[in-house]
Amino acid sequence: YMDEPWTRDGRVRAEVINIAPDVSGAVVELPVRDNQFVKKGELLMQIDPSHYQIAVEQAQAAVAARKAELQMRLDDAKRRADMDSLVVSKESRENASHTASSAQAQYQQALAALDAAKLNLERTRVLAPVDGYVTNLSVYRGDYATAGSPRLAIVDSHSFWVYGYFEETKLPHVRIGDQAEMRLMSGGVLRG
Repeated sequence: YMDEPWTRDGRVRAEVINIAPDVSGAVVELPVRDNQFVKKGELLMQIDPSHYQIAVEQAQAAVAARKAELQMRLDDAKRRADMDSLVVSKESRENASHTASSAQAQYQQALAALDAAKLNLERTRVLAPVDGYVTNLSVYRGDYATAGSPRLAIVDSHSFWVYGYFEETKLPHVRIGDQAEMRLMSGGVLRG
């Protein structure tokens, strides 16, 4: 210890990512088990997509209805704009134009709702955000998963680091890039 700095006060750490679904529903598929290594993008759990598929279909129907209404309102506004001011009042022309603008906004709203429904359907597939090890698995096939409630975690395999406590008098002997040997309580030895 007098010639080379060493310590018994060291810890191996890693980033742990809590995994929670973005949508709620019954877990219909769970292809992972505790302590399993997974790669980024692999399926961790599948939430029942049935309700979310129906929501997409409903949103698609709403888009079609809003698009038809928009076209009708635009045609109506164009007809009124082309008519003589003796036949159609200025107020009627302005109202038709405003109604067409409102229909345009409702169409845009329906498109946004469709995008949200598609996103929710996509989020029924909970994927691994990083390469790592599944841990704290507390979900089983058939369970009801609630949006935002962590059901498992992943230890990021690219995030391990070791830190150690050294007395101030030993720090002058430690340099960036020095070789280090870590002996784990499990018996393993790491070098870096």
